[in-house]
Amino acid sequence: MKKKHSLQLKEIGRQFFNESVKSDYSYNFEWLSRPIIQYPQDIVAAQEIIWKIKPDLVIETGIAHGGSLILSASLLALLDYSEASDQGNLIDPRNPKRKVIGIDVDIREHNRKALDDHFLRNRLILIEGSSISESVIKQVTELTKEYNKVMVLLDSNHTHQHVLAELKAYAPLVTSGSYCVVFDSVIEDLPNELCEEKQWGVGDNPKTAVREFLQTNSEFYVDIEIENKLIITVAPHGYLKRI
Repeated sequence: MKKKHSLQLKEIGRQFFNESVKSDYSYNFEWLSRPIIQYPQDIVAAQEIIWKIKPDLVIETGIAHGGSLILSASLLALLDYSEASDQGNLIDPRNPKRKVIGIDVDIREHNRKALDDHFLRNRLILIEGSSISESVIKQVTELTKEYNKVMVLLDSNHTHQHVLAELKAYAPLVTSGSYCVVFDSVIEDLPNELCEEKQWGVGDNPKTAVREFLQTNSEFYVDIEIENKLIITVAPHGYLKRI
């Protein structure tokens, strides 16, 4: 049974988040050996969504060290094993059913090597290039045609225009009932001094892009229950569910 959180707890959560940004709290964690640069609450939310939706393809913009890709890949692997177990089938680990597409404008050599050496590498499709370039969008769109349930995670450049362009390009690939998660929408809620020397800040960030996107797109809505449950999340109003 889910319980409602008090206003006091929500305020404490807000204060914690602001202080945690100052100390780079999200850089403390790894998933199966790869730095993930996410808050534990959002990691748990990803597990809950993927287990519920059961996508066969996850598209992620922004790779960094690859922790989020490995998180998604490991959860998709568990889905495959769960379904095989239920049906009494055997899994061929060399030919996985479900995949993750990771896109980044610059996949650094040491990160690519670490991902190439990872035991979940055969679940990853790595694309180097701008997530909003015409060629990359075309490539991803073509790959998506091979899958039935698609989920999208946007976590690259956090400026309004870039995220809005990503939403216009990748949200249409999300299947009905699945999610497009827009990370770092919390930037809009932070004190502006915490975003100094960044390209983005209050008034120019993923949340403002989400607002503009939803003004002209009725196929998605903000799943407010997720952030209300998490309290601490980098994606307030960023968990978008497709109708």
